[in-house]
Amino acid sequence: MKLAAALFYGLIFCFVGIGIRDILFLHEANGCSMTYMYEYPEYKKVPLPKRLSRRYPSYGLYLYGEGVYAEENRNLRPVGIPVLFLPGNAGSYKQVRSLGSVALRKSENIDFKFHFNFFSIDFNEELVAFYGGSLQKQTKFVHECIKVILKLYKDQELPVSRVAIVGHSMGGLVARALLTLQDFNPDLISLIITQATPHIAPVLTVDRYLLDFYDTVNSYWLLNANTVKNVTVLSVGGGFRDYQVRSGLTILPSLNIHNTTISVVSSAVPRVWISTDHLAIVWCKELVLSTVRALFDLVEPDSNQITQNQEKMKFILSHHFVKHTAVDHEEEADSMSPFFGLKSVWTEIGSSSWSYSGSNEPRGKYFSFPVSSHRRNFSHFHCQSSVLDGSPWLYGCTKSDISVCLEGMDLSLESELLPTFKIVTLSLNHYLNLSHIIVYIPRTNGNKEFTLHCEFFSEESRTATTQVPNVFSFGISASKVDFTSSGLMHTLQLQDFNQIYQAFTVYVESKCHSLTEELPSVYRWHIPWSNEDSFTAVSIPSSVEISAKLHVARPVNDSSVSVLHLYTSRDCQYQITIRTSFFQVLGQVPFLSVSLSPTSVKLLQVF
Repeated sequence: MKLAAALFYGLIFCFVGIGIRDILFLHEANGCSMTYMYEYPEYKKVPLPKRLSRRYPSYGLYLYGEGVYAEENRNLRPVGIPVLFLPGNAGSYKQVRSLGSVALRKSENIDFKFHFNFFSIDFNEELVAFYGGSLQKQTKFVHECIKVILKLYKDQELPVSRVAIVGHSMGGLVARALLTLQDFNPDLISLIITQATPHIAPVLTVDRYLLDFYDTVNSYWLLNANTVKNVTVLSVGGGFRDYQVRSGLTILPSLNIHNTTISVVSSAVPRVWISTDHLAIVWCKELVLSTVRALFDLVEPDSNQITQNQEKMKFILSHHFVKHTAVDHEEEADSMSPFFGLKSVWTEIGSSSWSYSGSNEPRGKYFSFPVSSHRRNFSHFHCQSSVLDGSPWLYGCTKSDISVCLEGMDLSLESELLPTFKIVTLSLNHYLNLSHIIVYIPRTNGNKEFTLHCEFFSEESRTATTQVPNVFSFGISASKVDFTSSGLMHTLQLQDFNQIYQAFTVYVESKCHSLTEELPSVYRWHIPWSNEDSFTAVSIPSSVEISAKLHVARPVNDSSVSVLHLYTSRDCQYQITIRTSFFQVLGQVPFLSVSLSPTSVKLLQVF
């Protein structure tokens, strides 16, 4: 009996060890680029009132600067837009330097029409992830610091009245906790951006005060939707590289009445497309650039302050963190646009499939695809383009002459940026009033070659559905799907892939008729109930192994399915094999204890 018990517990410990090994080591390599300072960084300590210094002797407030800009900060008369950085568990106030330095360089690029002042709080590197008593103390100190920061701007012609907050890890939770203070005015905050913050529940429940703090914050945000409706929160999770804070904990529930939250995993963020570990998320150059671009686009030109229009704010944040339209924010056109390029070259394309490549275009070119002749046989129009200049490029013709389109609606916002190229997929049934779809190639000067591929296709012929293998199949059985038809896009729907404990290895093998192809293939895992997509860019022909796991389980009342999109070459056929990865399943199991905790279950019920 003792031998059987020993074997049983030995097997359990073995499985736990394999799971921990999968979490800590078997993930993608670090793809983040380092951010660098071009001048020596300086942190100017901001004097606090004596009562605050006596009450919080171990805390401090600093203003980041470097070079000449740091010298201008020494008189503590900032004239920019205030952003306050809150470090997390055992975090340093100096972690603000990546955001501050990159934002300074971008200000230089626009000739300092406006700039940001990055403040940072020193919490004395407290271990707040294990003791909730300090979190309330930090929250009250942040409130006092916001008042101090705003007083620095009181002598300006247009005094600043709002502060944007960026919080890393537990610092993001402290930012949300501000609204629970009785004397706090929510209008003091223009925006909250959290990085790898465990919003739903603590990573480890070792302290009653910690649970009470979480319950207070999350209950307030759920029960006071009208109070928090003017505070937009963007939550960014680090993905599977962050083994300290699982990204499922960073997903904020949407409020029932006012949806003021955006949650996304870094692997799904446009122009990032990589997972980050818990510390790298504050300095990862790709993610820092996205954050800084969003902050600059949020500034209103008339006031040089962050917009107070919540719809505009959510649109800009979604543009940079959820779906990048491949059109620069400042270039976004009206829905109806006259064609000013009538002197450009116009060509009508009668075939259902078309390709074009070039490198030097002295004149802009319009390619016109008649829609009416293709409606009967096809349901969608799809394009892939390596022209990434950020200008409008796709139109629907609403008024035409014999050979040219006179007026059209800009469809560029329907496009989406992927690794290495941009795409657009239009349902013809949604545009019944269009006579033609217009693809525009701007005038270019240079030797960089670009490629476009477009086609009409039937969605039914490009979509397949398969059942994923059982978790306990141990990789022995497999689901196989073959895409033998040629085309630019294929879709595989995975039935019953909707739980955190599931994990699969997906093998995608491409076989091509032609070995010369201008664009690589991009494979995209799309999770419709959560912004946690992942992307794999590969050359062709190739055989690729992809890991398929979830951060968030599908909500109870949701019937959507996870999807694998293949953006491919028209000359290739694809075979997809799906097997259960038992070792990765063991790596997912530890996350279930957090997902099923009372605090997280209460929150997830609002999805």
